[in-house]
Amino acid sequence: MRKPLGTIAGARSGDKGGDANVGVWVRTDAAYAWLREYLTVEKLKELLPEATTVDRYELPNLKALNFVLHGLLGEGVASSTRFDPQAKALGEWLRARHVDIPEELL
Repeated sequence: MRKPLGTIAGARSGDKGGDANVGVWVRTDAAYAWLREYLTVEKLKELLPEATTVDRYELPNLKALNFVLHGLLGEGVASSTRFDPQAKALGEWLRARHVDIPEELL
């Protein structure tokens, strides 16, 4: 079903200098298996087109993925021209994106 990613996933984000960091997690092993396959670097770039250079880290014990979006904030919070210069809302922006979620996970 087409629903916001936040229907099944939590997220937290912030700044690391000029880079943004966003962690995404789910509650069940089945949801993590889906998230791990679905939320690739390419898919993240599709959902957040402002992201250019992205690294992904898997945290299976936490049922989570962590993404570092390099250079998203320019030279850092003091020089960023983004509406959200500390990337604090980036996780919620990602959670608001509509994706196809398998019905059995809802």
